[in-house]
Amino acid sequence: MAAYDLVLKGGHVVDPGQSIDAKMDVAFQAGKVAAVAKTIAVPAGAEARDVSGLIVTPGLIDMHTHVYWGGTSLGIDAEDFCRKSAVTTAIDTGSAGPGNFAGFRKHVIEPSAVRILAYLHISHAGIFGFSSRIMVGESEELRLMDPETAVEVATANRDLIVGIKVRLGRWASGIHGMVPFEYALQVAEEAGMPMMVHIDDPPPSYPQVVERLRKGDVLTHCFRPFPNTPTTSDGHVRPEVLAARQRGVFFDVGHGMGSFSFKVARIMLENGFYPDTISSDVHALCINGPAFDQVTTLSKFLHLGMPFSEVIRASTQNAALALSRPELGSLRPGAVGDAAILSLDEGQFEYVDTVGEKLTGERKINVRGVVLGGKWWHSA
Repeated sequence: MAAYDLVLKGGHVVDPGQSIDAKMDVAFQAGKVAAVAKTIAVPAGAEARDVSGLIVTPGLIDMHTHVYWGGTSLGIDAEDFCRKSAVTTAIDTGSAGPGNFAGFRKHVIEPSAVRILAYLHISHAGIFGFSSRIMVGESEELRLMDPETAVEVATANRDLIVGIKVRLGRWASGIHGMVPFEYALQVAEEAGMPMMVHIDDPPPSYPQVVERLRKGDVLTHCFRPFPNTPTTSDGHVRPEVLAARQRGVFFDVGHGMGSFSFKVARIMLENGFYPDTISSDVHALCINGPAFDQVTTLSKFLHLGMPFSEVIRASTQNAALALSRPELGSLRPGAVGDAAILSLDEGQFEYVDTVGEKLTGERKINVRGVVLGGKWWHSA
């Protein structure tokens, strides 16, 4: 009998990357997935968890978070958030820049039980002035663009840094339009990394941004409300958006405080345009609403009509692909030993977007447990 550390018994496994959607057992050994099968015998000394009636998926990946707690005013506690959302990999998107990434690494990332990866901001101090009282667009001050140091820091921290972040738009970059993008692009090319690009109100316009994105780059806030929406006034997807997807650009939800619209999402889904990745963009100003957490964000897409397996794919397989981390987002043997134990509950659940539209859904994804590194980490 194989030696396992933990066996999850009787759950319904949904692993889109392996096309698994069936009742299966899952075993873990030495921090990795060891086996997925109809029945797995529990060896002496192994921990067994009965997850009958629950859903088991790969550990969820939230592609857009802000978890530099204590280092920036928008940062939230990663472990607390991840327990409640069954997120085993949190991607911090530009909280830190080349001037303060060392502190983020030493004081937050390295001590964290949960895995934290990061997009490095092109701005020297990252997102340093984002609170309920102060709102300073870090990309508005071009003197803070720090391409040389950004290349050095990104190169020296390839184990944690997955790409380069830049924030564009009226609130993030003022009147400078695409200028901060040029800095970020040069850093990304020099370091051989993708970019994640934030867009808010113009300038620049949505088409201006997506036309410049390369294969592997990520546009976050992709279903944002007017102005700078991906939809046309007659209910279609902008041709520049379709062209960008064709060349391999990833479209990430990045819900957050002001960047997700039910109206826009309905139009995009009606046109057959699913987001590649669904993320919360959780931070101090939206964790108590309207984003709340990752499972609430995922549940909104269930209500909008995305199949459950596709919703899970957008927080597992697709996210791992965007990150070029094939060891994540899967329950195949040899993958990292992370799993989410979820329930799909029925009832009346109120959801709200970032412009105040409220919808009542009949289903909600809730967290019932988390496996992290092959060990049972948390029970809801």
